[in-house]
Amino acid sequence: MINAQDIKNGTCIRMDGRLYFCVEFLHVKPGKGNTFMRTKLKDVVDGRVLERRFNIGEKLEDVRVERRPFQFLYTEGTDDIFMNNETFEQIPISKELVTGAPFMKEGDSVEVVTDATTETVLYAEMPIKTVLEVTYTEPGIKGDTATNTLKPATLETGAEIRVPLFVNTGDKIEVDTRDGSYICRVKA
Repeated sequence: MINAQDIKNGTCIRMDGRLYFCVEFLHVKPGKGNTFMRTKLKDVVDGRVLERRFNIGEKLEDVRVERRPFQFLYTEGTDDIFMNNETFEQIPISKELVTGAPFMKEGDSVEVVTDATTETVLYAEMPIKTVLEVTYTEPGIKGDTATNTLKPATLETGAEIRVPLFVNTGDKIEVDTRDGSYICRVKA
């Protein structure tokens, strides 16, 4: 159990039978009345964010989480198979629990977050940026760099994103795995 005033970004708590991560907190001390904590909590399972107020001194059930590096091996049905980099143990994780799954290729490293007491997987997270090769896109025309126009491109993982006109098939690009947006072209 932790006190409400001890909540920080990344703290995991169990509330109403669900697990939540604190993504934002604010210690509020109004002119009149008691001090309280205003928080934004993200549901581990479905990703919904809710705002919640806690009085100072209120007891909350904290959950101890562990973050470990795992390597993506292959896909089997609706699960992705990952290997623990320390113990070489292989575990299946549902695709819904992996953030950035469309941009994941074999051998990529992800961070798996588990509940330390029950050893259940909460979610897996790709790095924010990843480098992928463009397998198909319409050819670019020389001089098409002045406008902000985008065109569709298929990546080596099969994901489709929008890229600037000057990106060609075979180019390596950096992609934001959170929203699938193009960041920049990578020099080979």
